Amino acid sequence: MSDFAVKFENVYKEYRLGAIGGGTLRDDLQSFMARIRGKEDPNLKIGDTGGKRNDKFLALNDISFEIEKGSAVGIIGHNGAGKSTLLKLLSRVTAPTKGNIYVNGRIASMLEVGTGFHPELSGRENVYLNGAILGMSKAEISRKFDEIVSFAEMEQFIDTPVKRYSSGMYVKLAFAVAAHLDSEILVMDEVLAVGDMKFQQKCLGKMGDAADKEGRTVLYVSHNMNTIRQLCDRCVVLEHGKLVYDGDVEDGIGVYMNQGAGSTAVFHDFTDARRPDIDFGQKIFLESFTFLGKESSVFLPKEKMRFSIRWRANQSIEDIRIRLEILFADSTPAGMTESKAFKNAVAGEVYDSEFEFDISNIAPGRYYFKIDVFTMNEFGTHSSVDHPLQYVYFDIEEDNRDSLIWQHNYWGHVKLNGLQCIDTVSIEE
Repeated sequence: MSDFAVKFENVYKEYRLGAIGGGTLRDDLQSFMARIRGKEDPNLKIGDTGGKRNDKFLALNDISFEIEKGSAVGIIGHNGAGKSTLLKLLSRVTAPTKGNIYVNGRIASMLEVGTGFHPELSGRENVYLNGAILGMSKAEISRKFDEIVSFAEMEQFIDTPVKRYSSGMYVKLAFAVAAHLDSEILVMDEVLAVGDMKFQQKCLGKMGDAADKEGRTVLYVSHNMNTIRQLCDRCVVLEHGKLVYDGDVEDGIGVYMNQGAGSTAVFHDFTDARRPDIDFGQKIFLESFTFLGKESSVFLPKEKMRFSIRWRANQSIEDIRIRLEILFADSTPAGMTESKAFKNAVAGEVYDSEFEFDISNIAPGRYYFKIDVFTMNEFGTHSSVDHPLQYVYFDIEEDNRDSLIWQHNYWGHVKLNGLQCIDTVSIEE
């Protein structure tokens, strides 16, 4: 028996872009007949040429690597790199277009934690239902039931319908079920970002024990580099569907931090940027972001950061605001700033809005923004209206030669103002 747990050999996964099929057999036949006659497709929208219907996208491009039994491997890369696709192929949610995947052992997949939970059933009933979906027998679930409930900290609510659970309670119970499945290989996609901080550490401990004490193989996808450091002993880095690094965790994180971060551009076009879902950008559409008064997005701490955004109002909305979520280049959160309401938008108008904020307390290093346009009602409830999934990178450079070289691993991302000595006196003995 080979010592490998998972092996990928020249694996490709290709998707077709755009709409596939007309939705009904009648529409598909109409479109097919129009194509072979050289006529316009009667099912296309006005102005749509249908030119992108046959475009192809390589989500994974010639991926080859091998994972030994008992390893804990972090799979990292920016959005669209192919991480989730790789795990779906391994979990047999979908099949590779070309290449081979070999697996030695039973796989427990935690890709969409809570899939299959029924809101009308109690927590107890959903433990049995979800366990069965994951491949556990009734006897196995019964044997582990008390341990699952205890791990999820749900003893008091286990006989309550899950429709009355908070989102945290729901996911904690779902994770507990999946984590107690007997398997040789654990496959996880961002599932440790559940519950409160105490529960997250509990999950990390459970997964760490699975690899270190139980000899199980763990494949873990995350944008949180701290959990990658804590859980994994090896790192695989993907970029645009290709494997660009396989080896030491810290070196892999360094490769990840430099992906897409080479640009110090001052202008960013958001018109073609992806949004989280179809609702974003419908009312307010963020078109672009520009750093002002700069030739590159490199700043000294003493500078004020000034920028402008161009945005379009598709509907009339009051009290438009923006929020900047600031993350370090390894995707660990560094801070957040948000504006007061700065405009009542009129439908059909395009606006340029200029902002400024103090960056003196941001530690030296490379960072990026996530930009969110939102409104807030009289009760303080935020409602996001646009959130382009395109990052704006910038650098903070140290300009004080007397200062220590900043170590983010030890000191974080906030640099407090200088420590002042008020007085020193001699003590006579």
